[in-house]
Amino acid sequence: MLKKLALVTLVAAASISSSFASDKINGAGASFPAPLYYDWAYNYKKDTTNLVNYQSIGSGGGIKQIAKRVVEFGASDEALSTLALAKDNLFQFPAVIGSIVVAFNVDGVADETLKLSNEVVADIFAGKITMWNDKAIAVDNQGLNLPNQKIIVVHRSDGSGTTFNFTYYLTQSSKNWKESFGTGKTIDWATGIGAKGNEGVASLLKQTPYSIGYIENAYKEKNNLSAAILKTANGKWVKATEENFKAAAKYATWTKAEHFYSVLALQQGDTSYPIVAATFILLPREGGDMNKKVIAFYDYAFKNGDESAKKLGYIPLPEETKNMIKEYWTTNIK
Repeated sequence: MLKKLALVTLVAAASISSSFASDKINGAGASFPAPLYYDWAYNYKKDTTNLVNYQSIGSGGGIKQIAKRVVEFGASDEALSTLALAKDNLFQFPAVIGSIVVAFNVDGVADETLKLSNEVVADIFAGKITMWNDKAIAVDNQGLNLPNQKIIVVHRSDGSGTTFNFTYYLTQSSKNWKESFGTGKTIDWATGIGAKGNEGVASLLKQTPYSIGYIENAYKEKNNLSAAILKTANGKWVKATEENFKAAAKYATWTKAEHFYSVLALQQGDTSYPIVAATFILLPREGGDMNKKVIAFYDYAFKNGDESAKKLGYIPLPEETKNMIKEYWTTNIK
């Protein structure tokens, strides 16, 4: 697996500004689904000889690249509204569902033991809670050895759909966060250090004692990091597990008319993990035959890539959603 990912990462690192070969599809954007897209691309080339070159540059970069028609498809973890899609003459459909975890690096505090209420998470990232043994953290963690150490916040430095979904969750969880920071792909952080991509945040967390940050679950698993227990929308403690991700994902509602626009954070249900998000593919409406090549890749992935998604910690789209997407392709991609 490591050799395979390394090979595809080399492909993904190729310059997206180079001239396009007829048998190559170039895409760029969200780091959230990048490990899965690399895996799908490796298997697609092995089975079809067709090359998919994907570069993980963040959702903001992916939107800009497809808007300028630098690449054949963009990828964003922030779903674009019908107005935004119309402005840049784009189509949009989801590719997979993932989850954002609050990961930390505190010696002596194990994975799935630290409880952080959604309000406490917001106050940590707002710079209101600055010490690991703060009373607001300690009250929910009796018996844990919380150190008298400063919390080091790690956040994204680039335009990020992961940031959009995480700050949406914070906005819904905290009046202070809503009024002071709000929701966006980029925000003016009150504290912390920035890193580019989920890759960068995960790496910085791993090497920085007493740090905390938000990353897609696949990066948490790959880097053997620890994740906090959070609260559902119903106020129940819930761990970052596949079962709890699925419990939230089942509430996703999609419509072709709105180009599958959705935000999935804080869904109902006692076991619904609170920060679940879909990631989306953006295509130019005038894409013609190249759009058909992109669709062929994602059609292959939908048929053959569910096990890869599960192994990497993602949630495959339900079959009814895949069928809806295929209808959307038939209607829109000529």
